[in-house]
Amino acid sequence: MDKNDDDKLAWREASQKLLLKTPVMDITQTDSVSPDGEIRHYIVMNAPDWVITVPVLGDRLLMVRQWRHGEKSMSVEFPGGVSEKNETPEQAAKRELKEETGYTANKMVFLGSVNPNPALMSNHVHIFAAYDLENSGEQSLDSDEYINLMKVSKKEALKNLGTKEYQHALMSTAMAFFMRYENSL
Repeated sequence: MDKNDDDKLAWREASQKLLLKTPVMDITQTDSVSPDGEIRHYIVMNAPDWVITVPVLGDRLLMVRQWRHGEKSMSVEFPGGVSEKNETPEQAAKRELKEETGYTANKMVFLGSVNPNPALMSNHVHIFAAYDLENSGEQSLDSDEYINLMKVSKKEALKNLGTKEYQHALMSTAMAFFMRYENSL
């Protein structure tokens, strides 16, 4: 298939209407014109970009266990969070790592970016590996964050993907990017 054929698949946004503004995202109705000229309505979640850091301590990875309200259960994840305005993804990844774990990284490696769900969401998740870690011993958690820090072997983290506590799809993506990087060395 010729790449030029893709032009025939593109939609054009005609308008956008804010339906709901929340602290974590805005929900909009987007009116888009199809390739054959028909206007259709779609719901889009607009949120800031997120970051995930895979912190490496030898053969172990630093992970956090925390409560997730959507699933109503505990979740084991890599440190991560929302990028703040005027913050690069790498700056956000370093900040989130320090806040959630108390560790700083002397070496950050960009592993890739993904859209969490391009059918519904407009933001991206930027994934980094963090090496040469130093422990300040102090977490700086947000007022609504309650986190237990864990050191998990790479093998255990990989084995547990998709289990009850390792269910977060973006963590599986981060682990896949990390394994791709480590296997390329």
